[in-house]
Amino acid sequence: MRLPTQMQVSLRLPARLLFEGPASKLQAVAEGGAFGLLPGHADHVAALVPSVLVLTDPEGTELFFGIDHGLLVKHDDRVEIAVRRAVRGQSLDTLAATVEAAFRDVDEEERLARTALSRLETGIVRHFGALRKPPQ
Repeated sequence: MRLPTQMQVSLRLPARLLFEGPASKLQAVAEGGAFGLLPGHADHVAALVPSVLVLTDPEGTELFFGIDHGLLVKHDDRVEIAVRRAVRGQSLDTLAATVEAAFRDVDEEERLARTALSRLETGIVRHFGALRKPPQ
């Protein structure tokens, strides 16, 4: 029996696919600590923590991703990773700055969305209050 030489990896965010492609090695950090996966590794499930995810493509190039909490599921030669937030860095040296800038933008967008939702809720409560007043 011949062992596989690569895995198909998908890295998904809530609204889009960030990465999909082959990898010969994967390194991640779960709640229990750092681990690595190679093709042919036993099926595996892990709850990921905010960290750096490193994929090595079949040519040996390392790909770096700053990730937030998520879930990794390996089944046969497929690895599915779903995370709340993630960003791809050009190198390990610049990844920290890239992650900080991208996550700061997401946090600002979430703050603006919460503010808009709060205003909408306030308007609805006012309208319901006006409906409950007896006519004069």
